[in-house]
This record gives sequence, C-alpha cells and structure tokens, in this order.
Amino acid sequence: MTGYVLGIELSWAAWYASWIVAAWFTAPVVKRSPATVVAYVLELPGFFLLLAVAPRGMLNLPLWQPSATLGWVLFVLNLPGFAFAWWARWTLGRLWSGTITRKEDHHLVDSGPYGLVRHPIYTGLMASVAATVAAKATPIAVMGGLLLVIGWTIKARLEERFLATELGASAYEAYRARVPMLIPFGTRSGTMP
Repeated sequence: MTGYVLGIELSWAAWYASWIVAAWFTAPVVKRSPATVVAYVLELPGFFLLLAVAPRGMLNLPLWQPSATLGWVLFVLNLPGFAFAWWARWTLGRLWSGTITRKEDHHLVDSGPYGLVRHPIYTGLMASVAATVAAKATPIAVMGGLLLVIGWTIKARLEERFLATELGASAYEAYRARVPMLIPFGTRSGTMP
C-alpha cells in the first residue's frame, strides 16, 4: 500500500471516529423513517469495498497507476470533502442524524453549506469518495464508490420526501426551488421527485 493511500484510509478512519463521537450530541428523535434501510443496503457494502484491501486478484489490479505526486494531490483533495461534510454537520448541530429522522425542535436549515446544496454532507463525502477511488484505482474501489454515490443519492431523495411531509411541503418546495440537491450551482428542482 502506498503512503498516500494509507493517508486517505486514515483520513476516512478519523472522519468516521469523529462522526461517531459527535453522534452523542444530537437531539432526541421524534420520528424515524423506515426507508433508511434502503440506503444502508448500498452504503455499508460501499464503504467496505471502497476501503477494503482486496486479496490479490482481478478486483485488486489497478485500472490506472497514479504517480506519487498525483496520489498525494488526491490525498490533499480528499480533505476538503470531509471539511465540507463537517461544516454541514456543525451547521445542523443537534438536528443531525445518520438515519432519516425528525428531531425534537426540527426546522428547515438553509444557512451555511445548506445555502449551497440541500445535502452538503453527501456532497462532501462524494468528493472524498472520488479522490479515494482515483487514488486507489482498483475495480473494487470503483464498485464501492458507485454503491456509495447511488446509496447517498437515494437517501437524499428519501430524506426530501420525509422532510417535506414533516416540515411542510410549501417551505421545503421553496427551498428546493432555490438550492440545488448535491452539486453547488447545479440544477434546482422545485417539485418533489
């Protein structure tokens, strides 16, 4: 394993550990959507494949060989994705949840990174996934990255339906009309999918 790949994997471990610790400081759940399990079916294997060290074989053969310089650039590019996700988490404060929930005193948050995209945590993590896939350059990492992106996109759509119902469709529709879903400055959607 190269130094930059190890650095990227350690940054994922640090993100995960800090995310778990921060989970202790959230508001009580008022209502939980059972739909969350749909996304986890893709997320959990996605993380495993993205970060796993596959045994020697076809799934571990590099698709391309990043130079050491490019690898370290990808390591550095990995970090702003985590920072963007943490900015979003900090902005949500006690309203954050790893599952699709309505928290006590829940309200629409549209400040900070939520003024740039409706799901900045997923946006930041997808940026880190892209850097990780490019640095690892293996079929197994590509498969893991795809599962994660698909899982987070599905989860974002499920969250939007749930939040529109729980927080008021008109307020959420106005937010959707102003702010793109995942890509800053991207297409906005004023109607529910």
